[in-house]
Amino acid sequence: MINHNGDLTNNDTILKTTNRGFAYGDTLFETLKVSYGKVLFWEDHYFRLMASMRILRMDIPMNFTMEFLESQLLATIQANDLEQATTRVKLSVYRHAGGLYTPEDNGVGFIIQVWPLASDFYLFNDAAYEVDLFKDYYVSPSLLSTLKTNNKAINVVGSIYAQENTLDNCLLLNTNKHVVEALNGNIFLVKGNDIKTPPLEDGCLKGVMRKQVLDVIEKSPNYVLIEDHVSPFELQKSDELFITNVITGIQPVSKYRKKEFDNQVAKDIFQKVNTLIRLTS
Repeated sequence: MINHNGDLTNNDTILKTTNRGFAYGDTLFETLKVSYGKVLFWEDHYFRLMASMRILRMDIPMNFTMEFLESQLLATIQANDLEQATTRVKLSVYRHAGGLYTPEDNGVGFIIQVWPLASDFYLFNDAAYEVDLFKDYYVSPSLLSTLKTNNKAINVVGSIYAQENTLDNCLLLNTNKHVVEALNGNIFLVKGNDIKTPPLEDGCLKGVMRKQVLDVIEKSPNYVLIEDHVSPFELQKSDELFITNVITGIQPVSKYRKKEFDNQVAKDIFQKVNTLIRLTS
């Protein structure tokens, strides 16, 4: 079952061709992980969604409180008999139909979809994981690139490229030829005690797991956090690379071209993030 504007239904054909998400990509979404009724990092997801709606000049309904939207997430999970499981949840917010590029109405609707996950917890995956650069198209270093919209053509084409070349993931570049992020998460580079990640100004996604990792690194006396441009030449000089998103947590990269990487720092950060989750549960 899905949740369409608060109505739980089995009808998965509710969107019309006039829906602005379909017609113009005029939709924001949040991908969340919910474990046994607890929405992980819900406050961060909620405030990112609200900020993104303001940037896209969507009207925020008075009832779009943290409590209301969380109750809708949990109601959808319960309707799918998944309250005793860990789920992947997609909360999409779309602008009302009408108009061409210029909307007739800045009001919004929402859809919530849920899927069960195989694992209840974040598990550290140290299996082989190879990445390379995707250089066919580039990310714009702008505020819009930091939002989770359904304008994801570069991620789709990049994912097909990765599949065709037997890669586990690809790294995206912006128009300034700086490394921005992976296809499905933020990228971190480790060199000695320094941990570096691209700044939001370069066009990387304002990831929720990125925020947790930044907080952990900043509080750790063992590491120095650097938010700065990342050159492709830095990748092979790094000791470690790892990718972050809220579903996987932290994914260490084992190989980039001819360079193979360790994962000890990624494992340490991973453990610290898991401790943070337990403390806030």
